[in-house]
Amino acid sequence: MTKKPHKYKGIKLSRGEPPNFSGKHLMHNKKLINEIVDQAKVSPHDLVLDLGAGKGALTSVLSQKAGKVLAVEYDDKFVEILKGKFNHHPNTKIIHQDILKIHLPNNPFLAVSNIPYSITTPIMKLLLNKPSSGFLRGVIVMEKGAAKRFTSNFVKDAYVISWRMWFDIRYVKDISRKNFSPPPRVDSAMITINRKAKPIVPYSDYLIFWGLADYVLKNPHFSVDLALRGIFTPSQIKHLKRELRINNETSVATLSEQQWGLIFETMVKYVPKFRWPKIKKRY
Repeated sequence: MTKKPHKYKGIKLSRGEPPNFSGKHLMHNKKLINEIVDQAKVSPHDLVLDLGAGKGALTSVLSQKAGKVLAVEYDDKFVEILKGKFNHHPNTKIIHQDILKIHLPNNPFLAVSNIPYSITTPIMKLLLNKPSSGFLRGVIVMEKGAAKRFTSNFVKDAYVISWRMWFDIRYVKDISRKNFSPPPRVDSAMITINRKAKPIVPYSDYLIFWGLADYVLKNPHFSVDLALRGIFTPSQIKHLKRELRINNETSVATLSEQQWGLIFETMVKYVPKFRWPKIKKRY
């Protein structure tokens, strides 16, 4: 009998298999776990999503403080452990499913999770790509490199700058690999995500903004003059640069959230719709 090819052959796995299997690097530092929950400011009124619950170390603390906890786990063995551990916790529901296939709650919710490295970006997109969702805030432990990229002042990905129109994403601290069992090859980091009290771009315009960001960041190192060509006229670009208070050397990847908001506002007000860039791919 020939061996059946593995479904995820060739894909880098860092916390088990398939890629969003939550089983290899489990957080064991109780002080750190309590710090994560405290950072999230969880209250008895909150609905909290724990993505990649593992054996429930983080879930246990969340269940003591939240109104309701949805613990998502794919690994059969861990699901059985979770069910046994939280059988008498009516406020905690175990969801045995692929993280990327879950339906987010319709009601306002928090996400407090130690997420699998291999699907860090897809999980962030799940939470942040649709700004009109019920996601309010979160504390996420992830691979350090990804955390740095999501919070960097140099933004080369359209989806990252799009998230920042509606959410504040902050790098809180490094987390040593020693806090996990067994330790992963790289360190982790804690980030916080908070919905902005006042969005820079209206929720209803999120696809329009995405089209703009996708077009402008095709070449992140381009100057504003080059990156905005094709949308704005030369005179509009000249005026925009004065308003943005930038020079000819400024690359579009270094623009601030507020500068992006001004570019968007200017495009909507003064550029004919037929010249607005359309998003070519859905993130």
